[in-house]
Amino acid sequence: MKNALLFGLVALLFLGTGLFQSWNVALSIFNMALISAILALGVNMQWGFAGLFNIGIMGFVALGGLAAVLVSMPTTTEAWTAGGPRVLLSLVFGALTVVGAILIRTRMAPGRLRTILFLSFLIGGFILYRALFDPARDAIEAVNPAATGYLGGLNNWGEDYRDYGWMTLVAWPVGALLAAGAAWVVGKTALGLRSDYLAIATLGISEIVIAILKNEDWMSRGVKNVIGLPRPVPYEIDLQQSETFVERANALGFDAVTASSLWIKLNYTFLFAVILIILLIGAQRALKSPWGRMMRAIRDNETAAEAMGKDVTRRHLQIFVLGSAICGLAGAMMTTLDGQLTPSSYQPLRFTFLIWVMVIVGGSGNNWGAILGGFLIWWLWIQVEPLGALLMEFLTWPLPEDSALKAHLLDSVQHMRLLTMGVILLLVLRFSPRGLIPER
Repeated sequence: MKNALLFGLVALLFLGTGLFQSWNVALSIFNMALISAILALGVNMQWGFAGLFNIGIMGFVALGGLAAVLVSMPTTTEAWTAGGPRVLLSLVFGALTVVGAILIRTRMAPGRLRTILFLSFLIGGFILYRALFDPARDAIEAVNPAATGYLGGLNNWGEDYRDYGWMTLVAWPVGALLAAGAAWVVGKTALGLRSDYLAIATLGISEIVIAILKNEDWMSRGVKNVIGLPRPVPYEIDLQQSETFVERANALGFDAVTASSLWIKLNYTFLFAVILIILLIGAQRALKSPWGRMMRAIRDNETAAEAMGKDVTRRHLQIFVLGSAICGLAGAMMTTLDGQLTPSSYQPLRFTFLIWVMVIVGGSGNNWGAILGGFLIWWLWIQVEPLGALLMEFLTWPLPEDSALKAHLLDSVQHMRLLTMGVILLLVLRFSPRGLIPER
């Protein structure tokens, strides 16, 4: 009953937004809340199931967004001709250099010869890699840099690429796979660390991913952004030019512009809700399975689990890769919803701290709690600022218009978001430390 009331309260918040503001605003917030709930579900699997403290969520979300670009955007044919094969060759050569250095380090007996060969192989390989990569990169970025200047994606349908929105749906699981691959590499090197060192390592790797997206223009256009991503739903202009749609909208009392916007958002709501339901069912089955009970046993007492013959590091790697894949999936969905990839928008406050607040407030270890936290915290994150502006206007109403204090308070409304998140987090930790819907 308590859980149902909590979800009912959150539903009332969204309904109130639609009634007192607009249904367009309510659906926009709801769609991002669905994606936030998916992110919270992925982090809850890592922390709530296994106790892994990952604060590099932002990096995996960004990799999902990159996958949406690499799959759904059209190929820049001229850029591929100018330097595409050379870039691929240089990347393969760089990977072989790393693999060769590792083999030298692991297969040869310790000694001066091994050290000399190891350093010579790394330094020589790096020099040759840069000799191949730099000219190819410059050639790619010189191709119409104002509009493209990058290799583009795998959508080879020419000028009509926006008509093939199903390519974007393909990009979502690719985003999950890309994030999972990165998580595997991170996990193989960092999961043996203590929890605080793991947190530092994941944060650092996340910042490295964002730095690469911002600076490697040949791959993601960097800070110039990639815009105009195709989407799996119709375009508003097409609906507004459809006589059938306009007639149905008018019959329901809507004008064509408002109705088309609402219909697009409802389409996204359906897609995101289906993904969330599938993930929730899978997470619930995993939590109640022998595998889920083993993960919680490892979380509660690693020493005892190891004494029972469980491979703790391997299980940690499994759950780390799985949770990161869900974050990558959500990142691809978010980029699709925005219609653009903006590397500079990936900030730790939004894509790491806020997701952790959702998990903690909702209830770590409980999938339903993570979803509740995702909806509640995202609604507050968006609505606190306008509600705070109304509150400040009411509180400062008796002050004269030229009052410096009134101007200062009204200009500080933007900080209400951070203040509210901090207060909510403190209240939950004080009065319900296990979250609104605790783990059973």
